[in-house]
Amino acid sequence: MNTFFIEFRDPLFSIIIFFALIFIITFFSYWWGRYKRKEDYRHLDNFLKQFRSLPSQKELKGLITKGELPEKSWLLLAHSYYKSGDYEKSIEIYNELLKVGDKSNYRETLFLLGRTYFRAGFLERAKNIFLEILKNNPRTPQALTYLLLVYEYMKDYKSALEVLDSLDELKKDILSDSAYIKSLAIINDFHMPTDAKIENLLEIYKHTYQLTYLVYEYLFRVDPKVAWENFNSANAHQLSDVFWRLKSEDLDLDIIEQNGYLRELYTARGDVALATKSSVFELDILINLKQECCATLSFEYVCSNCKQLYPFAFTRCSSCHSINTQSIELLLSKNYYRDFSEENNSFQ
Repeated sequence: MNTFFIEFRDPLFSIIIFFALIFIITFFSYWWGRYKRKEDYRHLDNFLKQFRSLPSQKELKGLITKGELPEKSWLLLAHSYYKSGDYEKSIEIYNELLKVGDKSNYRETLFLLGRTYFRAGFLERAKNIFLEILKNNPRTPQALTYLLLVYEYMKDYKSALEVLDSLDELKKDILSDSAYIKSLAIINDFHMPTDAKIENLLEIYKHTYQLTYLVYEYLFRVDPKVAWENFNSANAHQLSDVFWRLKSEDLDLDIIEQNGYLRELYTARGDVALATKSSVFELDILINLKQECCATLSFEYVCSNCKQLYPFAFTRCSSCHSINTQSIELLLSKNYYRDFSEENNSFQ
């Protein structure tokens, strides 16, 4: 009988069987792994779809009421929508939490809803929510601060100043905000004569020595002569874009000649020839080009507090809401206006 199974005692046959078993196990492990990964991706996609498309208001209420997720998780989810700019979903979650959530977190959730309304641009709704918070808890500085911003954006400067009085009673520093709101109220007062606006703005500036850009941008726009008379040469860098865009007939050459930065700036622009080089790279390039190339300056504005970059000037950062944190970055760019002028002249 053993002669029929002699091959089972052959070591080579055992090795073949061993490797065959390894191959079979490896083959099935590989395909089973692929199948599981595919299933995992499918479950993950289904999970993410729940966040891409928020449930209906009724479904959302049911999910929150069931308590399958703790309220803190819903707050984190709403905050993630807020940070990504999906304010509609964030607002829906906050509203449902206010209806069926834990009442101990009611004021915090109400504040977060008001902040989201403000960020989304629903100023009237945001105002009503912050007023509701302050009605029951008048000593809430966070709500007062956002209510101040709401009134500022709504151009209700009288109400904004009343909010500042409340913040002052809470021992908050309101010097910058007060000067800023008063300056905005003056500039946007259509019944006040221009001369009175200039006088009041200069009085605020000389009292606080803040809001340099806001005040002098307005002065150079409406009355360059008065602006030059009250100009502090130490602030030249803060007004680089204002000076660059100033008309040639509005220049005060005597003041320019006495200020090193302005000499370099206007030499780079081609109005004067008072500098041969500059420590500012962009100005140095333009001075050496001597108007032989279609190049000019453009500007970017950076908040020194939160490092947010803007294509436009600001006094209050729209991201972190700080005041007087603007710094101007000079950039070289193509002078499209000169190209356009030369193209038009070529037909004459």
